[in-house]
Amino acid sequence: MNKTPLTVHGAELLRTELHRLKTVERPNVIAAIAEARSHGDLSENAEYDAAKDRQGFIEGRIADVEGKLSSAQIIDPALLDADGRCVFGATVDLEDLESARRVIYQIVGEDEADLKAGKISVSSPIARALIGKSSGDVAEVQAPGGVREYEIIDVRYI
Repeated sequence: MNKTPLTVHGAELLRTELHRLKTVERPNVIAAIAEARSHGDLSENAEYDAAKDRQGFIEGRIADVEGKLSSAQIIDPALLDADGRCVFGATVDLEDLESARRVIYQIVGEDEADLKAGKISVSSPIARALIGKSSGDVAEVQAPGGVREYEIIDVRYI
């Protein structure tokens, strides 16, 4: 089975979601199904159908999260020693060579990616271009608008 990289923070977020799904969402939907059943004829009961659909979604998500956690390789960026190279979990300060705009990204797992929070997926084009590079290197990223060049200003493991 392939291991999926996940940061400690990302694993904790998935565990929190799993706990909420099992302790809050699942009991709520079971209660909603019981309530809808009490209204009689199930063949024309929209509340029952909606609750069953919601139950299917919740059970599917529980299975999905459990699968992700079981196949996760949890990596703590603070414990990395990659000699200043960009690796999974690293936080990278970049400067766009065309616009001189600076950005900071952390390279994380697919489920953790959130561009607004500065977290990019390890499989994204920019992360793939950064992996293995060090401070002072230039990474060429194939973007939809053409090739973009980023200079790596700093690599941190936090």
